[in-house]
Amino acid sequence: MQKKRPVAVFDIDGTLFRSSLLLELMEELIRREMLPESTRTTYAPLLKEDLHASDHSRLMKEAVHSFASFVKGLPYGDVADVAGEVIEREKGNVYQYTSDLVMELKGKGYYLLAISHSPKFIVDGFAYELGFDKSYGIFYETGAASRFTGEIEDEHVIMNKASVLARAVEKEGLSLNGSVGVGGWESDISMLDMVETPIAFNPDSRLYRHAKERLWKTVVERKDVIHES
Repeated sequence: MQKKRPVAVFDIDGTLFRSSLLLELMEELIRREMLPESTRTTYAPLLKEDLHASDHSRLMKEAVHSFASFVKGLPYGDVADVAGEVIEREKGNVYQYTSDLVMELKGKGYYLLAISHSPKFIVDGFAYELGFDKSYGIFYETGAASRFTGEIEDEHVIMNKASVLARAVEKEGLSLNGSVGVGGWESDISMLDMVETPIAFNPDSRLYRHAKERLWKTVVERKDVIHES
């Protein structure tokens, strides 16, 4: 029987990517006048330095739903083209620690899995550029003439990263033995609880406290300084 590959699962936004794919995409769509200027009010609070963990989870969910309503009626192809340009521009805007870890684990034969609450069509492209085997993101439904309907498909699944990880492990025939997980937000806790080696990277306050209680590895990267504890 073939040995199952161990899985390494990464959050993307703020953990591997130095920004948020969803926010960068919305900003670019505003610049191209495909979305109104008022769109910024939806995600501006997410950029505050003093944002609390609970606020981030709530505001990110609001941004996910707002994006669905903002792109309703727009052709999928037009938005996907913009996403492709954002990926090309931003693919190098990654943290040194996590991008090095991706390459290290890939070299060791790990199955690389990315889970994000950004749109799937931009998550897939970004993850592919970094060498991931599979990625999950928010799936925005399209209807007639491939235009966005304003609906989100299977939201209850993708918003629970532990469920996504469990599904991927079963579907792809992976192993949690020797598994690694990297996340930075309270919403990553359930996912990190599942792996053998959880890493809290630039954690928000609630993840930081949870990581300390569980004696998880914590890594903080600021500019060109990386601190591990």
